[in-house]
Amino acid sequence: MIYLKTKEEIVLMRNAGKVVADILDALRETIRPGVSTAELDRVAEKYVADSGGTASFKGYRPFHAAQPFPGTICASVNQEVVHGIPSDARLLEEGDIVSVDVGVYLQGYHGDAACTYPVGTVGPVRKKLLEVTEKALGLAIEAALKGNTVGDIGYAVESYVLQQGFGIVRDYTGHGVGKKLHEAPQVPNFGKRGRGVVLQRGMTLAIEPMVMTGKEEVELGSDEWVVVTADASDAAHFERSIVITDEGPEILTPWASC
Repeated sequence: MIYLKTKEEIVLMRNAGKVVADILDALRETIRPGVSTAELDRVAEKYVADSGGTASFKGYRPFHAAQPFPGTICASVNQEVVHGIPSDARLLEEGDIVSVDVGVYLQGYHGDAACTYPVGTVGPVRKKLLEVTEKALGLAIEAALKGNTVGDIGYAVESYVLQQGFGIVRDYTGHGVGKKLHEAPQVPNFGKRGRGVVLQRGMTLAIEPMVMTGKEEVELGSDEWVVVTADASDAAHFERSIVITDEGPEILTPWASC
């Protein structure tokens, strides 16, 4: 069931989204060679605690996982697509790319967003991957108009990404967000114009293109959490939460840049 949010609920979702955006902006200043992904997690954890909220991901356990997720953030490096577990042993290196996904539960509502950051200076292929994935997110949000469909969002991502010579992660999707971290509808990064759920005022969606430089197959890692590209190619992930309004999509997680 799709739950349309009231004006009052959207205010609360803006509050949660602002905390998420502040964390992602702060991590941009923290990420550098030699920093561990666990240190990024600790920075985010302090922001969440100071906000009075809780981490949406910490303790989350889907059916496939033997253990709940242990981190405040997901930190996924290079060929890791999503759901990387932060670790003191995982040190970022010059030229890496690291995707950080943040969820915050505040005043009864979730905010959810992600950025993929360059670590120092990255090579031209990784640089283009980041640019294409972030651009795909922007195009998806532009397509998220009242009266359009979920298929229009997916088409905006897929048509652009494939044109650029990259692949789409098709096994994982965006989603509705609100009182629950994952609500209906699913928001795939592929689709056909005019197909699927019609977008209505008050729908709140987490739109999150996941793009890879190689083939489109992915695998679940041995920890039953991290998702990796099957051919060890690089992947990037950008995400914003939005609300559908009469005037167009409003971004609820307004991170500045990655």
